[in-house]
Amino acid sequence: MALGCSFVAFRANRAVSNYTCKFPPRWRPIDSAVGTPLSAIQNPMDITLPLDYTAIERILPHRYPFLLVDRITELVPDQRIVGIKNVTLNERYLAHRPGELPVLPPTILTEAIAQVGAILILAKPENREKLPYFRSIERVRYRRPVHPGDVVVIEATVRRLRSRVGVLRGIARVDGHVVVEGTMTFALGPRTDGADGSSQHE
Repeated sequence: MALGCSFVAFRANRAVSNYTCKFPPRWRPIDSAVGTPLSAIQNPMDITLPLDYTAIERILPHRYPFLLVDRITELVPDQRIVGIKNVTLNERYLAHRPGELPVLPPTILTEAIAQVGAILILAKPENREKLPYFRSIERVRYRRPVHPGDVVVIEATVRRLRSRVGVLRGIARVDGHVVVEGTMTFALGPRTDGADGSSQHE
């Protein structure tokens, strides 16, 4: 299925700035590969920070290589969350041209922000059997390229949160500099397990 937005690329140290991307209402849930059922999590809010990769796997259904968040350092329920993405040279998503440094594609950075936001939502006990579905990603701005060796600090803040719909503002930084920011709207829906671990596209 073709998405309603174009791929954004970096050339040298100059970033293409701005686009809006909207998905059909039933495009896909945030999970790319279904893993441990959320019902297996005994008490999602009974957590101790920081959350490492293993602890994150108990909240998100993603699994390697689709799980893009390495650590959660801050979590305030219904308010904000901070996560870490370590960019390594063996990232399968790295894109580069001869004579240029490898760059982590902006689409992967956007997905990492979405996953951090999903952890904030799914950590709540009442959401353990639900999944956030993307409705739109708006006012996304890519400011700087991200290279291997960078540590991306991702902050997601709740703008609006209701029982079934929410809006998150996400900002990713490297060394204190903003590399990408945007606003994501999602709807909470029932989890539909995919035994084969495939993505759900319509």
